[in-house]
Amino acid sequence: MKQALFTVKENFSLTQTVYKMTLCGDCSDITAPGQFVNIKIDGLFLRRPISVCDREGDTLTIIYKVVGKGTDIMSKMISGTVLDVLTGLGNGYDLSLCGESPLLLGGGVGVPPMYLLAKELRNMGKNVSVILGFNTKSEVFYENEFKALGCNVTVTTADGTYGTKGFVTDAMPETYTYFCCCGPEPMLKAVYKATNTSGQFSFEERMGCGFGACMGCSCKTITGYKRICKEGPVMKKEEILWED
Repeated sequence: MKQALFTVKENFSLTQTVYKMTLCGDCSDITAPGQFVNIKIDGLFLRRPISVCDREGDTLTIIYKVVGKGTDIMSKMISGTVLDVLTGLGNGYDLSLCGESPLLLGGGVGVPPMYLLAKELRNMGKNVSVILGFNTKSEVFYENEFKALGCNVTVTTADGTYGTKGFVTDAMPETYTYFCCCGPEPMLKAVYKATNTSGQFSFEERMGCGFGACMGCSCKTITGYKRICKEGPVMKKEEILWED
């Protein structure tokens, strides 16, 4: 973990509620897809944890949804704004497990961390299939960015207004060597039941400190309690215990 100052380069909307922000600063502690950053916002006590969408040199890209006061403040930030950011948080995905034809599944704001993962897997020469799930056509984002990486991309919408009607599990291919996913818990549970290989899940959870000190985001696994912010957010399929 590293605390550093980042400067906003650009900040604009991708959809009515989803924004893309690029920041300039020290990205050296961001070492794996699936890690996240924790951003301090003036006037608010808790930082806001946001997954890393991409990092290239000293440029960091995050994509976030406006859901409360903190992210609303973020959506109004202009170029040149300086932010206090904790970077390199969480464990990220283990790319060595993915095999030759991995399947990536992202739902809503679970899509952004799939981008850096897909990018690195494509750089390794993997045949990457991606399924992006949204509620409706107006919420779709980053389809073309995944295609530009050379991924096989399928988009699903719950109401059928774009792509395949249904959920990410309705568009899964018959064969793949491994899977990685990120999204809301109902989606993760559905993927868990529908997949026939091992895989990795990235969990979304409300956090206090974001680096393991407060224990506020602990969850039960087959090997005991783990902190989503520290030992997670990525966990292997075999260690997950779903609570009713």
